[in-house]
Amino acid sequence: MKKIVYVGMSADLVHPGHLNVLKTASGLGEVIVGLLTDKAIASYKRLPYMPFAQRKLVIENIKGVTQVIPQETLDYVPNLLKIKPDYVVHGDDWREGVQRKTRETVITTLAKWDGKLIEIAYTDNISSTQINKALRDIGTTPDIRRNKLRRLLYAKPLVRLIEVHNGLTGLIAETIEVHSDNGVREFDGMWGSSLTESTAKGKPDIEAVDVTSRSNTLNDIMEVTTKPIVYDAGTGGKIEHFKFTIRTLERLGVSAAAIADKVALAQNQDTVEGFCAKIRAGKAAQVTADFMIFACIESLIVDAGMDDAVTRAKAYIEAGVDGIMIHSHKKDPTEIFEFCNHYKNFSKNVHLIVVPPSGNEATEDELEKQGVNIVIYANHLLRAAYPAMVKTAESILTHSRSAEADATLIPIKKVLELIP
Repeated sequence: MKKIVYVGMSADLVHPGHLNVLKTASGLGEVIVGLLTDKAIASYKRLPYMPFAQRKLVIENIKGVTQVIPQETLDYVPNLLKIKPDYVVHGDDWREGVQRKTRETVITTLAKWDGKLIEIAYTDNISSTQINKALRDIGTTPDIRRNKLRRLLYAKPLVRLIEVHNGLTGLIAETIEVHSDNGVREFDGMWGSSLTESTAKGKPDIEAVDVTSRSNTLNDIMEVTTKPIVYDAGTGGKIEHFKFTIRTLERLGVSAAAIADKVALAQNQDTVEGFCAKIRAGKAAQVTADFMIFACIESLIVDAGMDDAVTRAKAYIEAGVDGIMIHSHKKDPTEIFEFCNHYKNFSKNVHLIVVPPSGNEATEDELEKQGVNIVIYANHLLRAAYPAMVKTAESILTHSRSAEADATLIPIKKVLELIP
């Protein structure tokens, strides 16, 4: 009877290292590949370039592979207990880093039936990180980018976005990451903020910057990034105009538009009926199934009360909106959490989005436990940049030279290195 060999892999970008592992495995017996799902991969690093179905098709057609099954988590144990393979084959690069604990549990589990772990020497000059960087340099397409937010929302319990208002802030959102024992933490996408873009142009956030101008900014950002973008569409303007905005955003590859239930150039809220009509018009105007519309409820901002917020949320969901965005003027998360508790009891739900500083004392883990699907850091990069620029300008004026400001500035060489 042939031995059973289990190989767990992401296989987003198949390279000689993968083929080496599979060749070794096929020499030991029948190869079952546990292909990590999008959710499993997104739990510790960036969402894979290819969705699960495409990756599965590739691996099924590699010589020596007998079967491909989903591995739903980074942990191998559930699949190992079902299959009880004689061998697990893996590259030796998982002895350190985020997969170290996974390796230990594999060894412990295999020991229950005298199974063995076979480790293959790491293939030199092959780096998934370098390959992914090369993909980012190549860029993406509007269709791939537009679809990515839906994939992320399926794959991750909480998606984090940060505001961008030009190409440089787009690069920050695209590349900044923090490494921890739980994997790589990064921003999943970008928030095309009306407030920060208007402010960067020296104009008030009263929809004075038109869609054409903002589309030019989106193009600047999209030329140097690959992550999905949610567009802050303000109030959406007149219904007739909002329809054209939707078509423009879809064509560019934007994943979603967020509209606030306010009347343009006024502080008061739109009527429920009026805003629902705008939602329905926007949904009717969109061409692709990937695009989404989020409704931003202003009830807690204008002190209309929790009951009003809940009533509006239910109505907007019935009108066909894809996400409910809630915020308040309180940093304490109590009010946001109260809305979340109401939201959990809705008979019908869509994606739930919060925007700090509303409840910004709450951690992302706490927001996730409250059922939040997206957190948007909606103006933080601009707010960080402005004080630094003012301080530098004041220093130059005070000292009649720039030498004193150098300590807080990055060298011009590093500025040039920021650009790919």
